[in-house]
Amino acid sequence: IKGCQIYFAHPYSPWERGTNENCNGLLRQFFPKGKSMKDKSKAYVQQATDAINHKYRRILQYQTAEELFKQYISS
Repeated sequence: IKGCQIYFAHPYSPWERGTNENCNGLLRQFFPKGKSMKDKSKAYVQQATDAINHKYRRILQYQTAEELFKQYISS
């Protein structure tokens, strides 16, 4: 991608990666840290993915990631 600004966060500085840390928190609701994923079925992973993608987020002006993705590909 040409003309794109790149930002590098400092190591061990989670406050510089707010959106990323928020997404990690959403994932941890379904996949706790330190727990094996061996017992998780494909259906469970799909359910978790759907729940996260259909969640309204303030950073996205209270739209879902799926809504914005569909808008992007249709334009």
